[in-house]
This record gives sequence, structure tokens and C-alpha cells, in this order.
Amino acid sequence: MVANVWEWLRRKTPLVDAFFAAPILLLAVPSLLGGTYGMGVLQYGFLTVLLTGPLVLRRTYPRTVLAVIALVSFVQCVAGLQLVQGNIAVLMAIYTVTAGYSIRWGIAAALVGVTGAGMAAWRYPSGADDRKYTFVMLGLLVAGVYVLGLHMRTRRAYLRSVEERAERLERERDNEVKVAMAAERARIARELHDVVAHNVSVIVVQADGASYAIDTDVGRARQALETISSTGRLALAEMRRLLGVLREDDDAGAFAPQPGVAELDDLLEQVRASGVAVTYEVDGTPAAMSEGRQLTVFRIVQEALTNTLKHGGPRVSVSVRLSYADDALEIRVADDGRGAAAFDDHRGHGLAGMRERVAVYGGDVRAAPRPGGGFEVVARLPVREEIAA
Repeated sequence: MVANVWEWLRRKTPLVDAFFAAPILLLAVPSLLGGTYGMGVLQYGFLTVLLTGPLVLRRTYPRTVLAVIALVSFVQCVAGLQLVQGNIAVLMAIYTVTAGYSIRWGIAAALVGVTGAGMAAWRYPSGADDRKYTFVMLGLLVAGVYVLGLHMRTRRAYLRSVEERAERLERERDNEVKVAMAAERARIARELHDVVAHNVSVIVVQADGASYAIDTDVGRARQALETISSTGRLALAEMRRLLGVLREDDDAGAFAPQPGVAELDDLLEQVRASGVAVTYEVDGTPAAMSEGRQLTVFRIVQEALTNTLKHGGPRVSVSVRLSYADDALEIRVADDGRGAAAFDDHRGHGLAGMRERVAVYGGDVRAAPRPGGGFEVVARLPVREEIAA
């Protein structure tokens, strides 16, 4: 409720300014009733209203209000009328201009106040010492009001800069979130490519095998169809899981864990079931790796086997070798298929995806035809996280 009232008051600037001008009128009441200023009640009241009335618009038209109040004070001085409580309005107008405008306008407002102090010192006191004292005191008062207004102007500028910086940081944070989301979607797109390309390749090979064996070897054809069915279900399950991540409003459910080195056996069995001879060797002691590195190893082997299924040709064999060293893992997938002679439509992104995955961890990939025929993929992946000094 208090916040609502405050917001309403901030939109009613003249009302708030009138509220701050009211104490000056209250201070004038005792003198108005006592008649201590050597002027009539109407004259005193009219002068007070002329000085304090413009304060109602001091934040709406600050410079105009200062000019009006300064002009009234000038006429008051020239006419020889005594100073009244309403002359405090000059200081309030000087403060408003200094706090709300540039330094030049603040200095101009302060000069108006110093000029008024000089005129008051010359016009009202009787002795030379009194004039000096009056000028110094009034000048110090004007200087204090100017410094206060300058401080408020600096503080407001600082608060505005802080607010702008906070808004900018918030915008940058939102942009970083969007960039991170875009990167995640790109990663998921690569995951989908790997999943779809590998499983579809297996399905195509199995379907070709089933069509050839259906008349001569029903059992083998049935086995191929079962492999097609299981591979298709696995592909659908992975695609649903990955596509579920892309649903912005879907925050329910946990997804299956990402495949790692332990799932390579299942992957190789799936490829063997498609009729490709696969050998698998592990040299050295397997090192403990993060899930991200294990996923990278799995995808590299999967992509290399997918390329073998697509381009290796009939009766191809492939060897998969993982060689663990102290600081790195070498992944070597080599086949004896057609290699460079295979047709390439240049639409695949598998090799580029391999390089991107390995580059994340500071590794490298080499993929090229073998001198004696076939194709070979060799990837080197650091197994330990480098700690920056």
C-alpha cells in the first residue's frame, strides 16, 4: 500500500512540491499576524504568495520558477521591502536547478543567488561591517545549497548508471542464455544426426540382407527382421529423448543416461548383427573419464562404423582399437572396404562433428583412406582435465 501511494505521489509532482512549499507559508503565519515587518498584512501576504507560489511548479519548470522568484526578490529589494520567510524560496529554486540540470546551469543559478546576497547586503544593513557579514553569511548559504544540489545531481547520475548497468547485465545474461540454448540445440542436432545415420544404416543393411535370404534362409531373414525391429525401436527411443530436450515448455521426466565406453559392446554387437565382421581390442589400462569424454568416444566409434556401413561395400570388415596411455586415449577404427572409391554426396557432417567433439577436449582427429585400401579414423583424446595455472 505504501509503495502504491509513493508511486501515485511521484506522478503528482506539483502536489508534492506544494507539500514542501507549505512549511514556508506556515513560518510566515506568526509574522503575518504580528505585523513585525513594517508592512501591511495584505502587502506581506501578497509578497509571500508571489515568492512561494511558483514553488508548486519548481520541478516541472525549474528554470522558469527560479527566474520568477529572482525577479520578485529583485523588485522587493529595489522597492525597499524587508526580507520575509518567503525569500527562502530562492534557495529552493537554486537547489532544484543545480540538481536537475547541467553544471553550467547550476553555476548560473548559484551566481543568481550570490547576486541576490550582494544586493541584500547592500540594501538592508546599515553599517559596512554588517554588510560584509551579511554578504558572507548569505554567500555561504547559497554555496551550501549549490553543493547540496550538485551532490544530488551526481548521486542521481550514479544511480542511473547503476540501473543502466544492471539492465545491460540482465540483457547480456539473457543473451548468454540464448547462446547457450542455441549451442545446446546444435549439440542435440549432432546427436540426432549420429543416432539417425547409424541406426538407419543398420536397418538398410539388414533389410538388404533379409531380402536376399528370405527365399533361401528363412531363419536368417527372420533374424535380420528382428534386428531391424529392435534397431528401429532403439532409434525411436533415442530420438524421443533428444527431441524432448528441445521442447521448451517440457520440464517433466528424467531422460536416459548418455552412452559411454561401456555401451561400445552393444554397439559392436548391433553392427555384427548387420553382417559386418568387427574386431574390438583394448590396449592399456582404461582410465576414468568424464561422461562427456565417454560420450565423445562412443560417438566417434559410432560415426566411424556408420561410415563403414554406408561406404564400405559388401563383405567389409572393421577393427576398433582403444589404446590407453597415461594422458590420452587413441581411438582407431579401420576397415578394408572401398575407402576413397566410395561415392560421397558431400551432405554428411559426421567427420566435422567428430572434429568438433574432440576439439572441445583439446584432441584431434585424422580420417583418410588407407594406403592398402579401406578407410581409417584415428582420434586422440586427452583423458585428464587440464587445470589452468
